[in-house]
Amino acid sequence: MHIPSLKEVVSAEEWALRCDLAACYRLAAAYGWSDLVFTHISAKLPDSVTGGAHQFLINPYGLMFDEITASSLVKVDMACNKLHDSPFPVNPAGFVIHSAIHEARPEAGCVLHTHTRAGVGVSAQKGGILPISQQSTFVLASLAYHDYEGVAFRPEEKPRLQADLGTANFMVLRNHGLLTLGKSIAEAFLSMYTLENTCRIQVDAMAGGSELVPVNPAIVAGMGDVMRIATAGQGAQLAWPALLRKAERLGADYKN
Repeated sequence: MHIPSLKEVVSAEEWALRCDLAACYRLAAAYGWSDLVFTHISAKLPDSVTGGAHQFLINPYGLMFDEITASSLVKVDMACNKLHDSPFPVNPAGFVIHSAIHEARPEAGCVLHTHTRAGVGVSAQKGGILPISQQSTFVLASLAYHDYEGVAFRPEEKPRLQADLGTANFMVLRNHGLLTLGKSIAEAFLSMYTLENTCRIQVDAMAGGSELVPVNPAIVAGMGDVMRIATAGQGAQLAWPALLRKAERLGADYKN
């Protein structure tokens, strides 16, 4: 595909965000989180770029995650109307979940939603996320659940989704998949990495057939401080530069 570059068309700040989001899509594909073309990662453009208007970048509908580039990302408003000329369609129905989260949590710079095998598997388990791994302790400190209401394209579901999310940064969509949000793309990605591994570990542990050993609840309560110490106060930014280098090795064309 020949996709004209937007590098000289958009602001430097928007271009940097486009490159980060395109890298996020490529990395999601590399880690096995994509579902053909049927999930989305959205990033909110900063007020300094939009003048306070709610504008977002999202994947062009129909492209695989490992095809997405900075210039192919589509800029939309809260109703998923395209805000610039693009040869690609967008998926308003797929944006319902994302618009609900961005509306309820204006500090969210990125919302990442997946339909992975392990994530959907755990979402169908009555007990949800179990405190059986170190990874789970980070998730359980900020976790919400939302019951399945069918394919999420009805606007009337949004208030219930928002109420269930509350102040949490991790969400299990029952019988559906996983969702994370963060102030930055890096933060949302690292959260999904932790949530996805939590689910994979749980599925593997339960398949072993032995009685599971739970983590002491007191440990979960202090995980916010532990994360700050473990990342030397940098949070997701400690790992993101290395992940960008990985994206480069996968194919530097994501920055086109």
